[in-house]
Amino acid sequence: MREREPTAEQWYFEDIEIGESFDIPSKTMTDTHFVLFSGLTGDHHPIHMDEHYAAEETDFESRVAHGTMISMFTVTGASSLSEHLHESSIAFLEHTNRFVAPVFEGDTIYPTLTVADTEDKGEKGLVVLESEVFNQDDELVLEGELKLLVKAREGDE
Repeated sequence: MREREPTAEQWYFEDIEIGESFDIPSKTMTDTHFVLFSGLTGDHHPIHMDEHYAAEETDFESRVAHGTMISMFTVTGASSLSEHLHESSIAFLEHTNRFVAPVFEGDTIYPTLTVADTEDKGEKGLVVLESEVFNQDDELVLEGELKLLVKAREGDE
């Protein structure tokens, strides 16, 4: 079997610096996002799927994107950090979110991950990433945290 060559410089725990940020490609929310996510999760609540219900029965003017759909756009694998961790990533341990403002069909979201903390654990390390998502009006719509376990370089203790 052929050995895969990494497409980017491979990083290990020691290479990750607090304060470093990684962008995730922007997305404009479409009906397709709503429908596919609803189909995958089984969450067919009318606040996400029924324009009339959302406008007439809620405080929102339109259907609201599933919060968990917006949070999935912040996973490490979607970021420019991911390509650097192919060889060293051990586990995705935790993902927490706070939904600050609604996201509607037609909104464009801009997710970012920033290294908030690191903790050396010998042959591996814990990396804490702060996640933020802003909309096209530069309004914060989601904030959260992701925790990753990443290998240290061989021989480092």
